[in-house]
Amino acid sequence: MSERKIKELTALYEIARIAAASLDLEATLAAILRSLAENLEMARGTLTLLDPETGHLVVRASHGLTKSEMKRGLYKVGEGITGRVFASDAPFVVPDIGKEPLFLNRTGSRRDLAKENISFIGVPVGVRGKTIGVLTVDRLFAPDVDFEEDLRLLKTVASIVGQAVKLQEMVEAEKAVLVQENLLLREEVGRRVSLPNIVGGTKRMQEVFRAAEVVAKSRATVLLRGESGTGKELVAKAVHHLSPRNAGPYVRFNCAAVPEGLLESELFGHEKGAFTGAIGAKKGRFELADRGTIFLDEIGDLPLALQPKILRVLQEQEFERLGSERTVRVDVRVIAATSRDLERMLASGQFREDLYYRLNVVPIFLPPLRERREDIPALVDHFAHRYAEEAGRSVRFAPAAVALLAAQEWPGNVRELENTVERTVVLCSRALIDTADLIMLTAGAPIVATAAGDGLPGTVHDLELRMLREALASTTWRQAAAARKLSITPRQIGYRIRKYGLTPPGGRDVTA
Repeated sequence: MSERKIKELTALYEIARIAAASLDLEATLAAILRSLAENLEMARGTLTLLDPETGHLVVRASHGLTKSEMKRGLYKVGEGITGRVFASDAPFVVPDIGKEPLFLNRTGSRRDLAKENISFIGVPVGVRGKTIGVLTVDRLFAPDVDFEEDLRLLKTVASIVGQAVKLQEMVEAEKAVLVQENLLLREEVGRRVSLPNIVGGTKRMQEVFRAAEVVAKSRATVLLRGESGTGKELVAKAVHHLSPRNAGPYVRFNCAAVPEGLLESELFGHEKGAFTGAIGAKKGRFELADRGTIFLDEIGDLPLALQPKILRVLQEQEFERLGSERTVRVDVRVIAATSRDLERMLASGQFREDLYYRLNVVPIFLPPLRERREDIPALVDHFAHRYAEEAGRSVRFAPAAVALLAAQEWPGNVRELENTVERTVVLCSRALIDTADLIMLTAGAPIVATAAGDGLPGTVHDLELRMLREALASTTWRQAAAARKLSITPRQIGYRIRKYGLTPPGGRDVTA
């Protein structure tokens, strides 16, 4: 590995630690710029952010500038190199500032441009596709300077800075709301709704909450739609507890979890001798849910032959047990859920049209987690508190770690996020969990920050590999000892050694 690469990894590792260590944005940004100067000779680093009130770009943090020079660093959007980088959302490299007419030297920190032999690099700082500022640095002008390497590195740093700024803005916004909030204001802007044990402040989730609260007062059938892991069962429970039936039973049944031959018996019950092995009479789930609510999860997996009997219960509130001709009448409210495309199943004849319309009285669509990323910080805090409390500890996730989690796609939605938080809390012994902990403690489901910037996936790979090599080298390749040093299990370190194809000096390692 080249000396340049080692310096880059060292700087990125330090910057990740800095971003995770403090909630003081000004101090964090200044420390990041200082690290660039000390490790990579990137002097006069500045972070310029858009002031939403004035519409101007102002220097928010710097290294190598005085306070008066920072105050002079004021640009209109499109003005000078900084303004152009912001307006175009594209990086800009000036090999020699003495020969670039666009370079304004607005801060006045460079006295004689013609004699300083300085290069200047600016990259946009953005969050989720929106440019919020510009990161700039000076470089000593020399023929062998590789600007492509500098740009790649600065894009990665800009992504970390962008997440830190965004999190700080979210914190400040929440503080402002809490300070100003009162009963009159809440009534004017509309009541904010919540459901028991469900975290969600986004517009999409508020729509779900309002729909659930309204439908809970009726006995109408509800169909919950959404991907696996979006929280359909939590909404079903909330509808039951908010309904007039909350004193009655709540019965959950997963249509996909029971063999097809047993479904009818499980749902409607059977009499003694109804089939081989029926040694006694048994009530089905609909009987057990009488005067309460039954939640039919994965209703789309219900066999076609059984669908008419479900339709009859929905319409008539009656059925017969297997092996009996006696009609059983019940008073049951049905909530169904599915992650399948029922409309496509209708078209292919896999789902009855009459049952579909009878179930689809009040449809509620739960959005996937990737469409409500703003809820992820609150969800992480909620799950971290729950599992830390179970362990008798105090645990929180650093802002940079939360930003890394918020950047994931989460195909398993809230359930996958909860599992990741639980795993990290259980396996990490520290009170403050940072990005390095997440990377090292997610074997089998690696965290990859693909949404944070062009260079970040490679950075995560390099950082994990560097930490792994250091731990193995410091323990003379004793895997168990290295695993303890990294706060992971021997199985996890073995997985990573195979993943990177690492081999010990001499070809043999010690497992203890």
